[in-house]
Amino acid sequence: MRDAVIVDAVRTPIGKRNGSLAEVHAADLSAHVLNALVHRTGVDPGTVDDVLWGCVTQIGDQSSNIGRFAVLAAGWPDHVPGVTINRACGSSQQAVDSAAHAVMAGQYDLVVAGGVETMTRVPLGSHRTTGQPYGPAVLARYEGAELNQGIGAELIAEQWGLTRRQVDEYAAGSHAKAAAAIDEGLFDDHIVPIEADGTKFAVDEGLRRGTSVETLAGLKPSFSPEGVIHAGNASQISDGAAALLITTPERARELGLTPIARYHSGAVSGADPVMMLTGPIPATEKVLGRAGLSVDDIGVFEVNEAFAPVPLAWLAETGADPERLNPLGGAIAVGHPLGASGAILMTRMLARMRQRNLRYGLQTMCEGGGTANATIIELLH
Repeated sequence: MRDAVIVDAVRTPIGKRNGSLAEVHAADLSAHVLNALVHRTGVDPGTVDDVLWGCVTQIGDQSSNIGRFAVLAAGWPDHVPGVTINRACGSSQQAVDSAAHAVMAGQYDLVVAGGVETMTRVPLGSHRTTGQPYGPAVLARYEGAELNQGIGAELIAEQWGLTRRQVDEYAAGSHAKAAAAIDEGLFDDHIVPIEADGTKFAVDEGLRRGTSVETLAGLKPSFSPEGVIHAGNASQISDGAAALLITTPERARELGLTPIARYHSGAVSGADPVMMLTGPIPATEKVLGRAGLSVDDIGVFEVNEAFAPVPLAWLAETGADPERLNPLGGAIAVGHPLGASGAILMTRMLARMRQRNLRYGLQTMCEGGGTANATIIELLH
């Protein structure tokens, strides 16, 4: 089987809700990172076999195959196709996995994977205004339980004995780590600035410097009066896009490109859809087993910060080194533009691996409905 390698990875800065990217259409935001890949690599977009594009809320601006319209918005040739993938929050991670699988199988030679979400323009949950997605059989199977991510996060906190202070400490730490990474310029190489309303936007917008346990203590719980989850220890509603160029080592050499990392292993797993967000735990176990690696072999972990209990429960179950977990901050600090987040995590993980010369990185995403992706990449240079 052929190897699949990542030759470049880019993203927009992440905009907060109603922030700097609020007026940018999802197709145009996507086109921005697609053309950044072309500009940085010199690749002829007409040679791209396919664009695999993650997006979660596929209505309005993001309806009717936003992956295809991203290609057209970028001005790429008409013959370049695009497809939209939805595995909830893991949509663009699934796009990366699927792109790598297609290259490894010999069906594609050069492919772009990534995703977009403009949560300002297409609000969270707006696709559910006209119906119930679960259906009576699913609700009956789980005895009418509320399949809600926030409630799931509360159930995780309860099962793993996580206190309000513990989850708030984690959230404050996410902001501190993201601030340090921004100040050190660790995102500069892969963030593609974008001009919106005449202003150049180049830094993640959601960061709240100085966030502390004390400042978070004044926030009221969002899902249960006695709960621990609130807006400050949950991921932010955001806008953004990200893209990776994936090919074979041989094709990269023909194009004069130096691969950054090799796609090593991938896995997807399901978990209890009521607790919903524990999927990264079995997905991590599955991908490590498939890779023939142990948790100690991994130099950096990106576990999406949908809610603070998610990475904390993952950490407790895997026994991973906490210093290797989300070292550059995460979605609590800088935001979670749903369909783009998997690809954003990959750009962030690649930045850390290159900075510290770490051989292996593992990323995993909890997803609505109780699934999770896990992916391991290997640094090549």
